[in-house]
Amino acid sequence: MDFYLGLAQVIGIHTLLGLSAWCVLHTGQVSIAQGAFFAIGAYVAGMLTSMWDWPLALALATGSVVAGAVAVAVGFPALRVKGLMLVVATTAFAEIVRLFFFNLKWRVETPNGLAGPDGSLGFGGIRYFPSNGWSTFDVNVLIWVLVAAVMLLLWALDRCRIGTIWRAVGEDELAAQSAGINLTAAKVSAFGIGGAIAGLGGGVFAHYATHIEHNNFSILLATFAIAYPILGGLKSLAGTLLAVILIQGVMLEGLRFIGEWRSLLFGVLIVVVMLVRPDGMLTRSLGLGGLFGSRSKVPEAGSASGQKGATGHA
Repeated sequence: MDFYLGLAQVIGIHTLLGLSAWCVLHTGQVSIAQGAFFAIGAYVAGMLTSMWDWPLALALATGSVVAGAVAVAVGFPALRVKGLMLVVATTAFAEIVRLFFFNLKWRVETPNGLAGPDGSLGFGGIRYFPSNGWSTFDVNVLIWVLVAAVMLLLWALDRCRIGTIWRAVGEDELAAQSAGINLTAAKVSAFGIGGAIAGLGGGVFAHYATHIEHNNFSILLATFAIAYPILGGLKSLAGTLLAVILIQGVMLEGLRFIGEWRSLLFGVLIVVVMLVRPDGMLTRSLGLGGLFGSRSKVPEAGSASGQKGATGHA
């Protein structure tokens, strides 16, 4: 039972990571920086609880806000480019963050001894859960409450003006701009919200793992973040969850006995889904629109109704 509870924790944390990428992909941008925001949230939240004994809720919220603020700061210059150049720029940023934490040494004296990041040795002693008597089940409840809250938030955003603008920008930037949409504001808002969600997931991960290091936040993590919403489908939030279960639960854990062949199957899965279902595994056509599906496609630009839907629909 402990194995399945632990797996559920991993799936929940990676779902938060995938949802953070879902926001950015909705505007038609491909970012490799989600792992960096995940790392920022992990280190900030872990430092606050282990070094200064902050309450967990406040530490997680602070880590999320800091990651979101960094995402906004990075988003303004980074999102002036797009396509391959954006991928290169965000990859460079992710490596800068990873190497920053690789070299970060900041340890303070606490009642339980020295605590804090120790450079290449990593950051251990993040023991809020065991120190406060949290069971594996309790941690699972926290993680999935956060997942449900984030999914409901994104569901609400997708049905208000922000979601309409994101989809308009993602489908046709030129048409969206001609309809009066501020492209920079739209992209940066998605980047910032996605960064905050990634930071929240990172904060939970740090306390779940109790020990983190720079290698936890490699480019592979960002690749997973992008793969989840692409495989699941951008038209359904539940698709991201399904993709995480498939990749983390079935491929990485269920097929552990085949060793490194899992990496090959991961690549094959992406190719097959892109060929067979280019819109992802779940779409509104499957009848799962309801709570988790996106709204209908933005009307064609150039018509009065299309412009109204992109700029004035609440």
